[in-house]
Amino acid sequence: MTIAYWCVMVAAFLPILFTGFAKFSGPGFNNRRPRDFQAQLEGFRQRAHWAHLNSFEAFPPFAAATIIAHQLGVAQDRIDALAVAFIVARLIYFVCYVANQANLRSLAWVVATGCWVAMMVLAA
Repeated sequence: MTIAYWCVMVAAFLPILFTGFAKFSGPGFNNRRPRDFQAQLEGFRQRAHWAHLNSFEAFPPFAAATIIAHQLGVAQDRIDALAVAFIVARLIYFVCYVANQANLRSLAWVVATGCWVAMMVLAA
């Protein structure tokens, strides 16, 4: 399996990591009603939950772009580099979100989005 495909797997687990942070970084987690619990989060835990939700939005185009780039013969080293950059940018996005650094968070989002857009452009 290529580095880029491993990155797809990592990206699939990022929402779980982020929600785990939101749930377990403080008191009160209730697994009987997790959606009610998350709806009442505040501060950095709420922002971690929001990063969790955004990660579900970011995953499909990244996974699709990675697969399409592979299928259409984009150079493997380029796909791998863009996939790793996507993961790093998404991790930075999470840290910036939790730290309430909106401008840096937006920059990380743009970088991550640019990675999968670049894969699509290279595949065109």
